[in-house]
Order: sequence, then C-alpha cells, then structure tokens
Amino acid sequence: MAGRLQDKVAIVTGSGSVGPGWGNGKAMSVLFARQGARVVGVDIDAAAAAATQDIIDGEGGQAIAVVADVTSGADVERLVATALAAYGRIDILVNNVGIAVVGGPAELDEAAWERVMAVNIKSAYLTCHHVLPVMIRQRAGAIVNNASVAVRGWAGVNYGFYAASKGAMVAMTRTMAIRHAPDGIRANCVLPGLMNTPLVHAALTRVYGEEGDIDNLIRKRDAQCPLGRMGDAWDTAYAALFLASDEAKYITATELLVDGGLSARFA
Repeated sequence: MAGRLQDKVAIVTGSGSVGPGWGNGKAMSVLFARQGARVVGVDIDAAAAAATQDIIDGEGGQAIAVVADVTSGADVERLVATALAAYGRIDILVNNVGIAVVGGPAELDEAAWERVMAVNIKSAYLTCHHVLPVMIRQRAGAIVNNASVAVRGWAGVNYGFYAASKGAMVAMTRTMAIRHAPDGIRANCVLPGLMNTPLVHAALTRVYGEEGDIDNLIRKRDAQCPLGRMGDAWDTAYAALFLASDEAKYITATELLVDGGLSARFA
C-alpha cells in the first residue's frame, strides 16, 4: 500500500538529534521516509545527519544527508541544488531548526538576539527563499514550519527571545501562504507545547533545577501539562506529516497546536 507521502521529495532541516533518542527532525525524517517520501535530511552535525540516514536506509527507505548551516545563504543554495540533482523536484519543505534560549530584553544581550533570530527565523527565510521558486515552477508544494506554543502566552518560563522568533515564524508563514496560494503552495505551522526531546534535555535542565538533572526537568514539565505528561518528537512528527500530506490539501495559513491542552491555560 502506498504511503501518505509516496514518491514526494521532502527537505527536513535539523534532521539529526543533539543527543540520544528522538528529536523532532529525526522523527520527522524517519516517519516521512516510512510514508514513502524521498528525504533530504539536513543538519549542521554530519554524524547526526548520517545517523538518521542510516535508520532510513536500514528500513529500506530513500534518503540523502546534507551537511549545511541553514543560517548561511550559500549553504542553503547548495542544499537546494543537491536536492534537485538527486531527485529533480522538491514537494515538501520542513523548517525544523531551532534553539531554545531562556530570557528576554532585560536579561540577554544583542549577540543572543542575533543568534536566536538567525537560527530560528533567518534559516526559514533562506530555505523558503530558495525553495519557493522551485515550488512555483512545479505549481505545487507544502511548507511546514515548526514554531512553538510559546507564541500563545506565558508557559512558566521566560522564553522572550525564543517566543519572538517563533512569532515571526507564524507571521511569515501566514503571509507566505496567502501570497503563494495561487501558485498551488500551502504553508502551515506546527506549534508544539512542552516536549520531551534531547534538545530540551540539553538546553533547559538548569532552568528547572540542577544542571544535568533530567529526571527533575521531566517531572516538573510533566506536571505543567493538562494531560499529565509532555509530548514527544513523534507527536510533532505526525502533525507535520498531516500538514505535508494531501490529506491537508485544503489547509493553509494556519497553526496546528500539539500541546496537550497547555495553551488553553493561557486564555
């Protein structure tokens, strides 16, 4: 039986994982391949990108790994050229690269602002800038941008700069979706809530207690969630799969919350 993304070509940025287990991009890449996509997995970490490709190869899927810094225009241009040389088209773009930084204007300096905006939103601008002309020529395409429930309100931690970057992601996605709807292109955001991923373990244990105390982080974040537990990378991946697939052919310019009800507490 054909998969939900059968024979589609999907670029997934941040396809590796910063530590053991499943990050969002790793889960998306593997899930997309399981659903028949030919995956172009992109990561700045060559070993992490290769590890994801090895999983896909081992399951009989199709994938190539590209090492690139998606905050670099030259790297993104090379990435898109590589995808086209390998597969001849680009049907899906998933912008998943991001960093979690705690603090806002009072706490963080200009360098921190520049870094967050470069990784979290400039990267998405660059990929869209180079991929949209391809999709326009094809008269078809689906863009899925990984934002965050942090844009909806205060989640117990000062994610000021992070929320600003993700708010920009949502705004760019909405306007891009309307601008390119006549071209047959859809664009949507996934808004994950509190997730249990290697990136969270690496970046946020000190915020919730002692540096490196993952058990404490998990316990405290689970307690914040209405469902009593955090989500995981597969929850994000299945949401992205839906938005990338033809099942969502009449859905564009919107956000899919994957937060276990967390944002209902912001109202």
